[in-house]
Amino acid sequence: MNSSKLRFNTREFAGAFGDIGTLLPFVIGLVAVCGLDAGAIFITLGLFNILCGLIFRLPVPLQPMKLIAAVAIAAQWTPSMLYACGIATGIIWTVLGLSRIMSAIGRHTPAPVVNGIQAALGILLGVKAFELMQAQWLIALVSVLIIIVLRRSRRAPASLVLMLMAGVIIWIYNSAPLVLQPGFSLPTPPPIAFDRLWDVMLQAGFAQLPLTATNAVIATVALLHAYWPENRITERKLSLSMGFFNLAAPLTGGIPVCHGAGGLAAHYAFGARTGGAKIFEGVVMLALGVLLAGSLAALLAAFPHGILGAMLLVVAVALIKPAAAARTLPDISLLLITLIISLVFNMAAGFLAGIAWHAIRTRAAKLKLEKNR
Repeated sequence: MNSSKLRFNTREFAGAFGDIGTLLPFVIGLVAVCGLDAGAIFITLGLFNILCGLIFRLPVPLQPMKLIAAVAIAAQWTPSMLYACGIATGIIWTVLGLSRIMSAIGRHTPAPVVNGIQAALGILLGVKAFELMQAQWLIALVSVLIIIVLRRSRRAPASLVLMLMAGVIIWIYNSAPLVLQPGFSLPTPPPIAFDRLWDVMLQAGFAQLPLTATNAVIATVALLHAYWPENRITERKLSLSMGFFNLAAPLTGGIPVCHGAGGLAAHYAFGARTGGAKIFEGVVMLALGVLLAGSLAALLAAFPHGILGAMLLVVAVALIKPAAAARTLPDISLLLITLIISLVFNMAAGFLAGIAWHAIRTRAAKLKLEKNR
């Protein structure tokens, strides 16, 4: 397939919504707890997704920076604090992209380390999926069956059927009937708490950096080359795009964003193969943000968790599958060390442990070779 060609068909449209399981929970929390403007978030994400489709020509995902979002929700940050963290993060990723540091790290990272990080993310997303599915297990079961039956359907892609089912469930079972509030709205430049910049970076921004480097850059590039071996998207390009998006997002009320292997696996699993999916997603988000800003918060809160969980489960399986590529004992041990440390601590620690074990093993093999000469 020519990865530079944009396609606009039902499968691309279905794949566009494959990553909502990783997107909506954080957006809902930031709107409900931190008081962010749902319309501004969707308008910003809409514009950025369209740009992703046009620039990369592949379904490169855009997701909230999860650690920053989680801390912001838990600590009840104000919107201005989140915007300050986004700008600081944007500066750092722009510098990293211009310096080519991430490209060098990506070239020297062994495949089992990348697959271990992906598998760890898949397991964590799987746990989250089952948490979401528990409260609506019947809806979740039906959703899983729909995904299995329609996983290769071009006429009725699974994610479109699930979106339709979600709409019906919201309409029938929502205790307080939703009233759509059409109305044209554009975000205004929000206040940015530059005086809290160091504080928010200490709370979450600096801790987010290694997680973004491993999952949103290194693992995403690896997955892109697994799906589209001929593509030319590099760690440097992803770093620069995140830098640009995070510098621009706070100016319109957007949230700190990154790419991610989970979102890419989600788009691919539900049919996306070109940047056309991102343009579809961007147009829909932009329309919702501009025309239904007054209804978005209620619509997001009412979205069935059982469907979200089922979609997230598909993403989890897709991320765990590449771990099966490790066949030799050295590769399996390297993958397991990365995976276990990632689950016990975090993905950044897992990455460092995997790289350290690889370096020790390589050095030992070299010494043994020299000794035998």
